[in-house]
Amino acid sequence: MSDRRAEITRRTHETDITLALGLDGTGAGTRTTGVGFFDHMLDLLARHGRLDLQADVRGDLQTGAHHTVEDTGIALGQALHEALGDRSGIYRYGHAVVPMDEARASCTLDISGRPYCAFDAGLPPGAIGNFEHELAEEFFRAVSSAARLTLHLRVEAGTNVHHIIEALFKAFARALRAAVAIDPTETGVPSTKGTLTG
Repeated sequence: MSDRRAEITRRTHETDITLALGLDGTGAGTRTTGVGFFDHMLDLLARHGRLDLQADVRGDLQTGAHHTVEDTGIALGQALHEALGDRSGIYRYGHAVVPMDEARASCTLDISGRPYCAFDAGLPPGAIGNFEHELAEEFFRAVSSAARLTLHLRVEAGTNVHHIIEALFKAFARALRAAVAIDPTETGVPSTKGTLTG
């Protein structure tokens, strides 16, 4: 298996991001965005997705966390796209259902080369620290678009929004871990088209 890693540098007038990703990791790395709850969610993503993830993000937080969260999602998606290469040998599909106390979320994804995000969460307005609840959807849409994933996320139960968002991130991590894993019985790209890169 080749070294499935990527490094992304993304600089705009709104954010400055340096991100390194390894698909075959242990959760190593640090995630620093200036948005505490988001850092925690990225830590969960790395640990439960078995991703080595280093993210150093500086954003225009004086305007809110929107640009920081969305642009981090774009950079992570770009890194996923690059680290996956031609997608040879992967399982391609992943699914997970994760409980977090009273909350439960599911994620189904396809490393399809076709970006699509269905986000069925119905989160109420509000914020956890400086992370507005609506930013969860913005993050997943950005990752899906940049990585060219078909991504379905659904909240199945829950009343505590912290728990709900945590369950969403963990479900995504577990589904992604399954989809990017190497299938020892797959000899090429798992598609009748012969390509999954777009």
